[in-house]
Amino acid sequence: MHEHRMSDIEGVYEDLEADVSLEEFREAVEAKVEQMGGLADEETAAMLVAHEVGESEVGGIADIEPGMEEAKFVAKVISIGEKRTFERDGEDEDGQVVNVEVADETGSVRAAFWDDHAEAAIEELEDGQVLRIKGRPKEGFSGVEVSVDDVEPDDDTEVDVQVSDTYAIEDLSLGLSNVTLVGLLLDTDSVRTFDRDDGSEGKVSNLVLGDSTGRVRVTLWDEQADRATALEAGTTVEVIDGYVKERDGQLELHVGNRGAVEEIDEDVEYVPESTPIEDLEIGQTVDIAGVVRSADPKRTFDRDDGSEGQVRNIRVQDATGDIRVALWGEKADIDVGPGDEVALGDVEIQDGWQDDLEASAGWQSTITVLESEPAGSSGSTDADNSSDENAGLSAFAGDGTDEEPATDGTDTGSTKTEPGDAGSDEPADGEELEFTGVVVQAGNPVVLDDGEETMSVATDADVGLGEEVTARGIVRDGRLEANDVF
Repeated sequence: MHEHRMSDIEGVYEDLEADVSLEEFREAVEAKVEQMGGLADEETAAMLVAHEVGESEVGGIADIEPGMEEAKFVAKVISIGEKRTFERDGEDEDGQVVNVEVADETGSVRAAFWDDHAEAAIEELEDGQVLRIKGRPKEGFSGVEVSVDDVEPDDDTEVDVQVSDTYAIEDLSLGLSNVTLVGLLLDTDSVRTFDRDDGSEGKVSNLVLGDSTGRVRVTLWDEQADRATALEAGTTVEVIDGYVKERDGQLELHVGNRGAVEEIDEDVEYVPESTPIEDLEIGQTVDIAGVVRSADPKRTFDRDDGSEGQVRNIRVQDATGDIRVALWGEKADIDVGPGDEVALGDVEIQDGWQDDLEASAGWQSTITVLESEPAGSSGSTDADNSSDENAGLSAFAGDGTDEEPATDGTDTGSTKTEPGDAGSDEPADGEELEFTGVVVQAGNPVVLDDGEETMSVATDADVGLGEEVTARGIVRDGRLEANDVF
């Protein structure tokens, strides 16, 4: 029986994420059994001890996480917000809340003081005061917030706070708020709108900033979102009152209506850490840097959902090798041409054409033109830059000579006719057809583009984006059902 109880203690201990040893935990459980005069068996005592340990003081504000049941910590008051009143469902009395920004050596957090606590916060709290707080952490609008259950002044404890400290990118950690950060603006993005659950319309956009310690994506919400279109890459900006969240395993700096992003006159060095092109492997997401060797015209294509996509291929070379990079969506509009030095952040390495690797630059990637050759190369139009009409093929021409005359207007898609457009020779149903083009959409269906028109192809063949293939088969409902793809 004793053995069974021991395993109960171990079971409870294993579920407990705390930095106490099993030995210390056992001793605490035995003390609890004794203290309760035999009213509790070891398992119950273990549960009680686990609860006490679980809610014990956190090492610092940086350790507070939304999943915790309770957090106790000592922090200094940085700023006291205004009291807000709101109606509570089904209750006559209004609720009230005051948000107080508190901080310690490790970071800052917003503490929500409710109802009676809210009254006391307004009447009694002062900036700079040290408080002992017990509360429940939760995921708030701007990072982690603590809903205060219990609070008392602590005049004996010294809390050393660097208020409005300017962070370096490598110093950011999950849950930080009230962050000031200065960085070089590497990339901007258009503003997207979305519908909120309450029917209102939200706005969001992204920037990418770099400093000497790294790179970070900045997400701008609502009133701040339009800043993305007002700021230009290459300038230095200061983020004020940002908060750190996580997406897809990456830290991001978010800026809401309380924050701001301002252009400032300061030099910031950004040193991209790039992977040599010869070391790239399929499946990696990496940073590469080099000189643009060739750039093809932009191509447009139709997606399955009827929307229009666009892609532009460039070839980038460093001291170790070269690789084709597909710039998707808005990235295809970036003014980049032969001779430009570029840093490409977070590009995905995929299996390309002819067993070659290729890099894919999507919405999460960053493209920074570091240095340009004299006007005339990058400033020229897409069509002038193209050394070959078929996207991605110039790279394999070796000497970059034209294999076919480029058709003007491929970059705008104006010469492209869809099957069924007036003037296009639409293949008839049941007709046998051979169609050669570049893969602009891999997957189901595969979409090929020959520079004049696109063709949807139903095939199981494994093809890579940018590859030139020929599909042969029967046309059904405007789609080529391929028996053969080569």
